[in-house]
Amino acid sequence: MGDSTPRLGMTADDVAGRIGSGIGVRRDSESLGAMKTTRSSCRNFSAGIALIIFTLLIVTAGELRAGRSARATAAPQDWFKAGTGLGVEKARVAVADFVPGNGGSQPLAQLFTDTVRADLDYSGILDEVSKSFLPLATPGRPEALNPADWTAAPANAQFVAYGTLTASGNTLGVDAWLSDARTAGGPPAIGKRYPGAVTNDDVRRVAHQFADEIVMRLSGGVPGIAMTKIAFVSSRSGTKELWVMDYDGQNQTQLTKTRSIAVAPRWSPDDSRIAYTCLAGTFQICMYSMELGRNVAFARYGGTNSSPSWSPDGMRLAFMSSGVTGAPNIYTADAASGGNLKRITTSGGPDTQPVWNRKTGQQIVFVSGRSGLPQLYIMNADGTNSEKIDLPDMGYVVDPDWSPNGQLLAFTWRRPDGNFDIYAMEIATHQLVQLTRDAGRNEKPSWAPDGRHLVFQTTRTVKWQIWTMLADGTGARQLTTEGQNESPNWSPR
Repeated sequence: MGDSTPRLGMTADDVAGRIGSGIGVRRDSESLGAMKTTRSSCRNFSAGIALIIFTLLIVTAGELRAGRSARATAAPQDWFKAGTGLGVEKARVAVADFVPGNGGSQPLAQLFTDTVRADLDYSGILDEVSKSFLPLATPGRPEALNPADWTAAPANAQFVAYGTLTASGNTLGVDAWLSDARTAGGPPAIGKRYPGAVTNDDVRRVAHQFADEIVMRLSGGVPGIAMTKIAFVSSRSGTKELWVMDYDGQNQTQLTKTRSIAVAPRWSPDDSRIAYTCLAGTFQICMYSMELGRNVAFARYGGTNSSPSWSPDGMRLAFMSSGVTGAPNIYTADAASGGNLKRITTSGGPDTQPVWNRKTGQQIVFVSGRSGLPQLYIMNADGTNSEKIDLPDMGYVVDPDWSPNGQLLAFTWRRPDGNFDIYAMEIATHQLVQLTRDAGRNEKPSWAPDGRHLVFQTTRTVKWQIWTMLADGTGARQLTTEGQNESPNWSPR
């Protein structure tokens, strides 16, 4: 490589300095044979088994690889900080122990406090005061708050979250405030009563609501993610089924019981449905209704169909299908029924894994093996102006996902060193940052709706498991431990 070419082992800053404005995407030769076989098979559909193999390689995980133990790191740059909202000056927030309103409320008050602290700690935009630095005082109402206790060392807090939790019968009431301790006599930034039921789950829900409001107030209006969900695929029941969990890994719940294969779940923009790839004789697009708690009718197509993606308005789905021409291309269809099918790529393929620009809905990024090796391409949402996205190194690139603000693209890249890792690229400038390294195989990134977090699957604990991290690659946390878990997708809200 010349001096302008990024090399393995460089920091993100090194890469940014050497890339310049010309960046592209290529993949290694491991899949070349399979890709060519698939394309040939599509021209002769009687040999369609190769297409299914390609689809499974793209949509599902491959063989497990032994992971290395070093923690993934990244060196955020100014463009990346701007695109994610991370790295800006952080407000210092203290969370006081919530006061129990009556004798039986202490355990629930502690659960509420612990949940709020955990949510704020993982928000990525706050500097939370350590419990060991907190004053002994526990204000339950604004008149009991003495700002000097909280602004003095060692707390040095600017904001204080506090309040009272009361449980009476099956009725829960939480009076919660957020005050600026450095503005004497000022009204609380938040002052609200949160109702609920006297259950641990409802206490957690109400705590998530309060934490999200704090994050929204202190981050320029971007809501927190504590109320969001993550859909994923798990084999813990014996077959690959759809599951869902809270953003922090709590309340893992099985959705489907088809005793077949489910992969690649994708939330609708209003969180009411999950489109996914299912094995129903052939691979098809299936639709699960969160409101009804079951699969609902969706059109069936010939051939192999996979990798659904929602338009930002929820009206259309983009997906891969080989049913019309025998070649796997990108199609769109009405999201309500699967009707009004329209082909938007016309190459010999295989084209797959489309993902809409969630901000504008005007562009789609997808994976294509049209030149022999799978690469990333970008096109208008109607299929016009398709062009390859160039990266500065050889490799195998899959799993694109567009950030909510439309500025960044996360994807999986296997570079010549042989490891699968997650990268982020600024669409406008093609600048890159590596988010995972030296920690197993890392794939299938999915953005949280705040644009400050990613969920992904990894083998860093040997089996495929679901982890989250801040969008700069720090703060990695494991969410699943039972069975094999993969294909995570973060709900849009």
